[in-house]
Amino acid sequence: MQYLGLLPANDPLREYLQTAILPQLGYEDAPAEFDVFRMGERASVYLYAERRSGLRVIGKFFAGPYQPGTRATERHMDREYENLLRARSYGFTGYPHHVVRPLGRNACLSSVLIEEYVAGARLSRFFDGASRRGERDALFAKLTALAYFLATLHNRTANGIAVDFTVDCRYLDRVLGRLVQLGALGGDAAQELYGLRDRWAAQPRMWADQQVLVHGDATPANFLLGDGLQVTAIDLERMQWVDRVWDVGRVAGELQHAFLQATGDKSAAEPFIGHFLWEYACHFPDRGRAFSAICERVPFQMALTLLRIARNDWIDPPYRRRLIEEARTTLRTV
Repeated sequence: MQYLGLLPANDPLREYLQTAILPQLGYEDAPAEFDVFRMGERASVYLYAERRSGLRVIGKFFAGPYQPGTRATERHMDREYENLLRARSYGFTGYPHHVVRPLGRNACLSSVLIEEYVAGARLSRFFDGASRRGERDALFAKLTALAYFLATLHNRTANGIAVDFTVDCRYLDRVLGRLVQLGALGGDAAQELYGLRDRWAAQPRMWADQQVLVHGDATPANFLLGDGLQVTAIDLERMQWVDRVWDVGRVAGELQHAFLQATGDKSAAEPFIGHFLWEYACHFPDRGRAFSAICERVPFQMALTLLRIARNDWIDPPYRRRLIEEARTTLRTV
């Protein structure tokens, strides 16, 4: 978190926070003053701390600083706002499962979404602690909490409609297209991956489950962990109706990436992946059957996660090649 200074009195955002947001939190005193902090490395997310009351809120901008929102940025803002409300409508409003509360949105102010501030350590801190410093017990505990959260989200929202695996395949196509553009994936390698995609699509198990509402971007940065089983989800812009392994496989793939990057050995993640999947499966009537069914489908999403990470600009070429190779090895298990 980086301190940026005091929000200027003539900034229109200050008036919006004073008149539309703070009253929801019980503040109706003298003119508010806000200290501004950038959250992590994300230039679009800021913390606003009111000096007198200590109240804090998060501002997430979908358009550039001091730029008017466009139809596209307004759609993104509205989508996340509505997704947060939808998830909260399923009971995710306290302990142990929580989704951040949206407090307001303003298309005129760079398409900003204002959310409540929730304290907690990001899941990424526990990934780093286990993979780089040997803090294994803490990660096991937090994976138990996350498995409980995701299983609750998925089970509460199951709609009885069969999953459409073509959604997963289309996303893989977009990721592969980006890797080809980067020059990280040659034509022959891409064709093999497209062929493996088709082999996975031919498996009845990939179409067998029912749709659930998934977080959609279940990365370690998007979950805040508190005491005990407390999990708070943020960044629900990509929430959608798909197979539950969209989330489960993303978490497993992120675990594999964390240990591969830190140790060079992807197998170091296996105890944590197995623990997470087993804990997730315990929230079903037949734990063993659920575990087996998930394990049969999850490799596709794990591989897709590695490819998704590989397309990022901050990944250096040697590690990008390693991620692509590990993803290909995983997809070959079909």
